[in-house]
Amino acid sequence: MTPRRFQQVIPYLLLIPSIVFLLIFFAYPMVEAFGLAFRSEDGSGWTLEHFQTMIGDVAFGPALRTTLVLIVVLIPVQFVVAFSMALVVQAKLKGSGLFLYIFAIPLAISELAAGIVWFAIFTERGYLNSLLTTTGLLSRPFIFLSYQRLEWLLTAVVLAEVWRATSIIMVILVAGMQSIPHEFLEAADVFGATLWQKIRRVILPMLRPSLQVALILRTILAFQVFAVALAVAGRGITLLAAEAYRWYNTYRDPNVAAAFAVLIMTLSIATTVFYLGTLRTRPEEMAL
Repeated sequence: MTPRRFQQVIPYLLLIPSIVFLLIFFAYPMVEAFGLAFRSEDGSGWTLEHFQTMIGDVAFGPALRTTLVLIVVLIPVQFVVAFSMALVVQAKLKGSGLFLYIFAIPLAISELAAGIVWFAIFTERGYLNSLLTTTGLLSRPFIFLSYQRLEWLLTAVVLAEVWRATSIIMVILVAGMQSIPHEFLEAADVFGATLWQKIRRVILPMLRPSLQVALILRTILAFQVFAVALAVAGRGITLLAAEAYRWYNTYRDPNVAAAFAVLIMTLSIATTVFYLGTLRTRPEEMAL
């Protein structure tokens, strides 16, 4: 093999470990999940019985509805907070590097640990009730985490997820902002653009590729929210991922659990296609 030919092959050789990893840990489990979801229990043929069982489950409707509501509420809040954090980091203020480290701390905390932290905040004798009763704002503790107050349960889960996972979006947006040419922002300053005008006319259009990636990643992960909701709300609210776990662990039915997994994957793919279509990146933006 000539040196030039070898140089052309090197990129493909470097991709081999990643391809093997994806085939073993993603492609193979996905194929197995589809097989469990569509194959009869005795393995004699293909069936939709497991999806019928999934849809007929009394918890399916609430789980689907709560998952969609969580995503609709969670994604905009996280992006507003993450964008604000990214602007603070990029402002080059004194100590902005310290802000980056502080903002990134939740990345080191697991989902379950984050859920336990926020459960300790919202529980009847938690930090929030202690603060409110000590300051005299409440005469007695308020029961935030009750199945009778679904709005508070969902609020607690949203706050826990915003605290835990917003840093992921922030890191992506900071990387995107650093790729914006300084000349564009300097030209905006020369023409007297306000901060809002720079954000709307320069930063957001140039951030479209990063926003697309962050939206896809965060939405896919939002469909998989499980440990945080379980730690904070228990069985007070249920999500699609929680129902998949329940069918597999409690009912010992991997076929219906796989049907839930296929539904989650289908919804994730559908939202990904939607984002790719609505946030299509123009060639000139890719060139930048």
